[in-house]
Formats: sequence, structure tokens, C-alpha cells
Amino acid sequence: MTERDVDQQLVERVQRGDKHAFDLLVSKYQRKLGRLISRFVRDSAEAEDVTQDAFIKAYRALPGFRGESAFYTWLYRIGINTAKNHLLANKRRAPTTTLFDSDEAESFEEASLLREVSTPENELMSKQVVDVVQASLQQLPEDLRSALTLREIEGLSYEEIASVMNCPVGTVRSRIFRAREAVAENLRPLLETSKGKRW
Repeated sequence: MTERDVDQQLVERVQRGDKHAFDLLVSKYQRKLGRLISRFVRDSAEAEDVTQDAFIKAYRALPGFRGESAFYTWLYRIGINTAKNHLLANKRRAPTTTLFDSDEAESFEEASLLREVSTPENELMSKQVVDVVQASLQQLPEDLRSALTLREIEGLSYEEIASVMNCPVGTVRSRIFRAREAVAENLRPLLETSKGKRW
């Protein structure tokens, strides 16, 4: 039984009135959805509130969920829309970051290798790369930035991103390609790569 099948069974239980089944879905996806929303809403208390709002909206919309996409893809779409609406209501623009939180950093299998090459020069270069990437992401149009964030930071598949962004897979591929090219163009002077080579 796949994750999607398990989620679908829980959804069907919620649709039949089992509130405990929704609690299971919340506990399964709360951290993941909260992390996604915090990429848009920087204040942690606000991000928690927006995450709760997204789950409330999902609960209310669940009777209409038909399983055409995976539950968490559907939930991500609600989360992103809730975050964007929150920012619009407060007249703020969605920021993007490429920094990982400490829990994510702990899970990197290559962490020991990263520590071994941690020289002052490498740390400075890494910081400069992060700064350039963040600045590049801020300059991207929102559709390109969202597609790249969902792919590179959240790890969603092209099909899942297409479902979240409500567009064809080909459009997602094009947006991600254009976003990567824009970031690569800004990194080129720092990494001293020639035109036509990305990194």
C-alpha cells in the first residue's frame, strides 16, 4: 500500500465523519506544511497561524476532495494559497530562502564531508553563493520562484508541482529551467564558469 493509498483511506474516513482520521493527517503533514509556509511567511508565529488556517480550510474542503491528486499535493496547494493570501492581506511580498533548518541539516548524509572542507575560504565562498542565490530568487517572477522552490527546496515532482500550481507539466519544466538559468547567470562571475555551462 502506497502513502497515497494510506492518505486516501484516511480522507475517506474523514469524509464519513471520523475526526480522528483528520488528526492523523494533521500530525503526518503539519511539520512539512509548516516548513513550506515558513518559506513564504518568515515570522514563525505567523507561519504557525497560517499553517493552522490551511488545515482548517483543508478540513472544510475535504468533502469535495476526489483523490484526483495526492492528498499532500492538494494540501500543499491550499497551504501556498493561504500563505499568499495572508501576505496579500498584510501587503507583503512572498520571500524565498534557500537556507535549510537545523533538522534538515542533521539529516544530510554528507554532513561529515561538509565539515571536512569547512575552511574560512570555503565558508566565505559558500556564504557568497547563498547570498547570490537568494538575491537571484528575489528577482525572479513569482511563478518561476514558486516552481523552483517547490522543486529544489520542497522536493516535489514535476507532476506534483503542476498540480499545486494548476498548470501543465511542460509549463513547470519551462519555469524551472528558466529559473535555474537566471540563477546560474548570476552565479557565473562568482564561480568563474563559462557561458553555456551552468555551474
